[in-house]
Amino acid sequence: MEEQYTIVDAKNKLPSIIHSVETGRAVKLTRHGRPVAVLLSIKDYQRLNRKREGYWSALNSFRKQMEKESVFITGEDFENIRDNFSGREVDFS
Repeated sequence: MEEQYTIVDAKNKLPSIIHSVETGRAVKLTRHGRPVAVLLSIKDYQRLNRKREGYWSALNSFRKQMEKESVFITGEDFENIRDNFSGREVDFS
């Protein structure tokens, strides 16, 4: 469970709070009982803030990696993979 401090308490206990955050535990700061901020480690911040690869770019990267490993995916790999069952009978009368 994350720790929670009022801003006033956090101001007075900042060194120990920073130590806690460095170990990977997020700390929630509140003002008048309402959450207003979160302190987290630089590692967690960088993970959350990193640029994410778009779908097509990720797909092309995946395909290139598979080619490097001599794994080739063709249309035949997807034959008979989908169920052709049309579903249940429905009476609309």
